[in-house]
Amino acid sequence: MPELTPSQTVGPYLRLGLDWGPAGPAVVPEGTPGAVRITGILYDGEGTPITDGLVETWQADPEGRFPHPEGGGSDFRGFGRSCTDDEGRWEVRTLLPGALPGEAPHLDVSVFARGLLDRVVTRVYLPDHPANATDPVLALVPAERRGTLVAERVGEAEYRFDIRLQGEAETVFLDV
Repeated sequence: MPELTPSQTVGPYLRLGLDWGPAGPAVVPEGTPGAVRITGILYDGEGTPITDGLVETWQADPEGRFPHPEGGGSDFRGFGRSCTDDEGRWEVRTLLPGALPGEAPHLDVSVFARGLLDRVVTRVYLPDHPANATDPVLALVPAERRGTLVAERVGEAEYRFDIRLQGEAETVFLDV
């Protein structure tokens, strides 16, 4: 793949103001009891990893509450920001979210990448969670595509959620 020019990528400019460095992916501090990693690769429509993208997550805490903007004494920030690396990988360190009233536990995800004039929004659901069966957003998604919104458990404290912007197995994006 040839080197991208400034008109083809948001990456260099995106990182100037939005990259929080090592603190970005840390929704909770290192060593927090119960912390998990959610990782994945951001792919374009041809299946090529996007090396100049940004993935943001927003979620409730394990009790289903959103954190107070000023922190309220908690180390749980609720918001993560991860620039993709040279292989298109992104990750956040967080706690598993609790259920919101009437919804299954999930993380809200915004993706910024080349070729997008605005962010795209999706959700990450936990695998095999019983509330997935009655979640109103998942119910709107055709059964054969729901899997694109469910993370894969790959270890005791790690989940994988690849994001495909187009093409085969395209992630379902929400109209917000």
